[in-house]
Amino acid sequence: MPKRREFSPEYKAKLVIEVLREEATMSEIASRENINIKQLSNWKTEFVENAARAFSRSRDEKAAAREVDVMRERERAYQAKVGQLTLENDFLKEVYVKLHGREWETRTGNKG
Repeated sequence: MPKRREFSPEYKAKLVIEVLREEATMSEIASRENINIKQLSNWKTEFVENAARAFSRSRDEKAAAREVDVMRERERAYQAKVGQLTLENDFLKEVYVKLHGREWETRTGNKG
């Protein structure tokens, strides 16, 4: 069974804009690009229905985008803190080994 072709959003938009500009008929474009005319018609309908989104984002979308930014910043801060604590822990282990030798690992069950 042949794999379904996938088209990028940019490609779809280019063809739909060509249809809207009436540079060629929908059937000419579909034939030239070797796609079904119904598929091109569906892309045009979807494009027109969603055109307003290009000019406005809803408050919910903006709030969600801000929340994502805040969460990413928190994640960066947490990762930095984990890195710092890991370095400090490794340093303290090295100092302890220098002071007390490696036997402390077997007494405490620590490996490392």
